[in-house]
Amino acid sequence: MLGLMQDWPLTVDKILDHAKAWHGDREIVSRSVEGPIVRTTYAEVHERAKRLSNALLNLGMKPGDRIATLAWNTARHLEAWYGIMGVGMVCHTLNPRLFPEQLAYIINHAEDRVIFTDLTFLPILAALKDKLPTVEKIIVMTDEAHMADCPIEGALCFEALVAESSPDCAWGGFDENTAAGLCYTSGTTGNPKGVLYSH
Repeated sequence: MLGLMQDWPLTVDKILDHAKAWHGDREIVSRSVEGPIVRTTYAEVHERAKRLSNALLNLGMKPGDRIATLAWNTARHLEAWYGIMGVGMVCHTLNPRLFPEQLAYIINHAEDRVIFTDLTFLPILAALKDKLPTVEKIIVMTDEAHMADCPIEGALCFEALVAESSPDCAWGGFDENTAAGLCYTSGTTGNPKGVLYSH
C-alpha cells in the first residue's frame, strides 16, 4: 500500500514554486555587482529563473549537464541557481577564493559546459578560457550596458538571455534522487574532491 500524501518528488524547484504561490509579493533585497541595490520578489525570481531554464535549453544544454556559477550572492545568482536545477541540470558553484589553477582543474574535472559569472571574475576566466575545453558558453551576469568591456569573445549577456526567453517552462518531473548541486572541497591535500548532492 502506498501513502496518499505528498505524491510528488521532492525536487528543489518545488521550493520556489511554493514561495511564488504563498509569498509571491515578498521582497528580496540584494546588492548588484554593478553597485545599486536590487529589489525583487519571489514571483519575479520565479519567472526569470524559468526564462533562464529556457535559455539554457535553447543553448543545447540538457538534464545532467554541469552548469557552473562563479558569482557573488546576488538576485541574478539566485535566479541562475533555480533556473539550472529546475530542469534537471547540475548547478556547480565555484569558489572564487581558489587559485586559478584549482578553478581550471575543478571546471575540467566536472566537465562544466556553461559558466555563469559576475563581472568581478571576468579577468580570471579570460586568462583560463583556453584551458577549459568543455566550456562552450560563458554567461556574464549583467546587462547589455556593462558588456562593453567584456574581455571574453563570444560571452553572452545574462539580461539579454532573460529578455529573449519565454517563462513557459516545465520544471521538475524527474526523480528526487537526481543530481542537483556539485561542490568541490578546498584546503585539502591533493586535488579538490567533488561532492554531488541530489534534490
